[in-house]
Amino acid sequence: MSDHIRALMAPQPADVASSDRHTVKPWFNGRIPESPRVVDLARNDIDVVKRNPVPALVYHHRKHLISLTAIPAPGKPDTAPVSHAIEGYNIIEWTADGVTYWAVSDVAAPELAHFTEQFRSTPSDQ
Repeated sequence: MSDHIRALMAPQPADVASSDRHTVKPWFNGRIPESPRVVDLARNDIDVVKRNPVPALVYHHRKHLISLTAIPAPGKPDTAPVSHAIEGYNIIEWTADGVTYWAVSDVAAPELAHFTEQFRSTPSDQ
């Protein structure tokens, strides 16, 4: 959540502004060990979790930002999305294919759940 708030305060919340997977995925090469699953929904950035660089995709939804952080979780079983709220921000966490995802935003909980479902059901270009 703190990374999402920091992005909101930044004059430019993303390092690469593109919805083109062929622009976004190569940008991660050399910055992190493995490119994230990228679906055609919006923008990206890099963050650090436990001193390891991890990808954070930043999506615009109306006048809001949704941060989606992808944390490698090899061997962790897939889990269904679980939502909760902290200090006015909605958070949804799930694990799929060895990656734990955290979606964070100040959009209403049903809108973040809809975003999560769109992300999970949209095929990636990997």
